[in-house]
Amino acid sequence: MKSSLLFLSTFLFSLAGSAAQESVKCGLLTNVTYYAPSELQRADDYQKTQCHLDLRYPTNRLGFATVVWFHGGGLTGGKRHFIELKRPEIAIAAVGYRLSPKVAHPGYLEDAAAATAWVIKNIAQYGGDSNKVFVAGHSAGGYLSAMIGMDPRWLAAQGVSNLQLAGLIPVSGQVTTHFHVKKLRGDTGPEYRPIIDEFAPLYHSASNLPPICLILGDRNIEYKNRVEENALLAVSLKNLGHQHVEFYEMGGLNHGSVGEGGMILLRNFVDKYSKSRRP
Repeated sequence: MKSSLLFLSTFLFSLAGSAAQESVKCGLLTNVTYYAPSELQRADDYQKTQCHLDLRYPTNRLGFATVVWFHGGGLTGGKRHFIELKRPEIAIAAVGYRLSPKVAHPGYLEDAAAATAWVIKNIAQYGGDSNKVFVAGHSAGGYLSAMIGMDPRWLAAQGVSNLQLAGLIPVSGQVTTHFHVKKLRGDTGPEYRPIIDEFAPLYHSASNLPPICLILGDRNIEYKNRVEENALLAVSLKNLGHQHVEFYEMGGLNHGSVGEGGMILLRNFVDKYSKSRRP
């Protein structure tokens, strides 16, 4: 009898959740230029055509959270796309950024910061809360989200503090210096030899950073070193006194599949830390 009641209550709760989701109406902005006109005056054609974002947001909700999403592709490929959180009350900003070799290092970091700053400065006019902006990404996108969230100089160049972010959610992001960044900076060592310099998120570990959620696949089938390096970041942050670090290794998922499989953890993290932010 108890199991039947549990099933019935779970079923009714599921229906209620579905009805709530169906009641959310969404708006869409496409090809938003996130650099200021003054910055674009000195930009080349590639920057003008590549540096856009798309924004999907609820039109009948106020004070919603926003996830700024950076795609993967090793900093040399990929394109912007919406992630599917199955939670339309959370806005998604899908960011396009310049790729190597068409842009010199560190142009992609400048783009990630500019896009994030645009969201922080503009989301309120669409009903969102600028105090509930999260940065996230998969693989190279995870690296970008960690770098601009942990190293304050990138957002500071756009007049924004990284401490304004509600949270950082790198999904299988490299937290030592990215292998392509190493190459661009002249390193000729093996790809898996870790370097921790100013272009490594690990280098910027501190106690006062925004909440951080590190999502990885199974270390047996993930990108080599990726799980272990993220585990080092998690323990380093905790040992420095950071109070809001979450680390997840998702068994059975590889580097590619964790990009989708990690979405439930991502949205749970957004829910948790959206509630702790002031209105």
